[in-house]
Amino acid sequence: MFPTSSNTQPHKPTLRALILTGLLCLVALPISANDELGFVLNSFSFLIWGVLVMWMCAGFTMLESGTVRTKNASVICLKNLGLFSIACITYYIIGYDLMYTEVWHFIGKPFTTGFGHGPSAAEVTMISDAVNKDIVNTNAVISEQDYSTMSDWFFQMVFVATTASIVSGALAERVRLWSFFAFIFILVAFIYPVVGAMTWGGGLLTELGFVDFAGSTIVHSTGGWAALAGVLIVGPRIGKFRKNGTVHPTPPSNVPLVTLGVLILWLGWMGFNGGSVLQMDGPVAATVMSDVIANTVMAGAAGVLVIMALSKVILGRMSLLAVLNGAIAGLVAITAAPNFHDMIWLAIVIGAVGGFLCLVSMRLFDAIKIDDVVSAIPAHLVAGIWGTMAACFTNADAEIWIQFFGILVVGAFTFAVSWVAWYLIDLTLGLRISAETEELGQDVTELGMETYPEFVQVIDHEMYAEELEERA
Repeated sequence: MFPTSSNTQPHKPTLRALILTGLLCLVALPISANDELGFVLNSFSFLIWGVLVMWMCAGFTMLESGTVRTKNASVICLKNLGLFSIACITYYIIGYDLMYTEVWHFIGKPFTTGFGHGPSAAEVTMISDAVNKDIVNTNAVISEQDYSTMSDWFFQMVFVATTASIVSGALAERVRLWSFFAFIFILVAFIYPVVGAMTWGGGLLTELGFVDFAGSTIVHSTGGWAALAGVLIVGPRIGKFRKNGTVHPTPPSNVPLVTLGVLILWLGWMGFNGGSVLQMDGPVAATVMSDVIANTVMAGAAGVLVIMALSKVILGRMSLLAVLNGAIAGLVAITAAPNFHDMIWLAIVIGAVGGFLCLVSMRLFDAIKIDDVVSAIPAHLVAGIWGTMAACFTNADAEIWIQFFGILVVGAFTFAVSWVAWYLIDLTLGLRISAETEELGQDVTELGMETYPEFVQVIDHEMYAEELEERA
């Protein structure tokens, strides 16, 4: 027989008693246990948000490989996989310690405490005790740090890879593969860590009060300045700008792929900005993180809508690619200071202005014959500068002159060092692919393959007509 309702009633008080007892036990936990939970949650936050930021590499790959012509798509895939791997190893060996130790020592810890960055001494002891089945004492770890060392390293490393990815798209279809990788090494081993040391590492700009929550300048503008220097040295693609002043259209090879890439980037930005709260150990941190993510989403949406409304006026047509860049520009703009809780509508304004400036810059760059294949410089550099200045509206600690000075310092350093690096690479390895390679595509000439072998590639003879005439 099934039990009657009267038979089941005595179990309810027992269940309530168990729940009440459990709650009392949680309240009665010692402080050290609460600290352990905070350590675990903070470390997990770095890892899970870092994975989302790493996923942005897939977004950049899809965006760039869909934007370039099919004859260069495979090289783009290789570049993005290679630059992430270079960023990972280089930031482990040199970059992290250069960024978070005394920058004037140049190489930081690797030559004094070992090769590369690793777990703290307290963590090593704790793991050793656990392996040897000794009594594990976590007090030494949680008294020195709020999260595991390598979770922090991983989260910081994926930011470096994001900076490097910005350069890849801007110079696509005309830069030699190994020359590009040589510059990426310089960027992630020296340029980015020095910028980071001046800011997040507690250097000059930190002491002045420079505000950049998740990297509008430190990550995005740094990548934009490095890309701008490279674009100016390598020059535009053959035939991109005609002698009569018009621009030869180079439509993307795969529009759905570009759209997918932007949506992946948008998703990854939740980790980019949300994880930059750097805590997930209590109600305050959880609330701040929620506000940051909400502001980030709205800024990206505002960037999309403003370009949808204005692209026909400024570009003469409704441009899907411009709209997609509007999302990125809005996200970049809010990244400098998304951690505000009042006047949430400001996120919409900041994202909308970022999208508008990106759109105007795209038109301007065509007018002055700067060939940026994926419009990375308008979306990351221009919107990053705006976002850094807009921090003055959402962060009471941000002062206009300090924000402007920080932009100048980072811009001057990054552009100057990048210019020298690109120039030296051009002198030694050679920067530009040959005209024949550019016409046939890097996939066939450098990789010996085609991205879509079932399709017959048709060369755009009109684009290369002027170059061929000059040779004749």
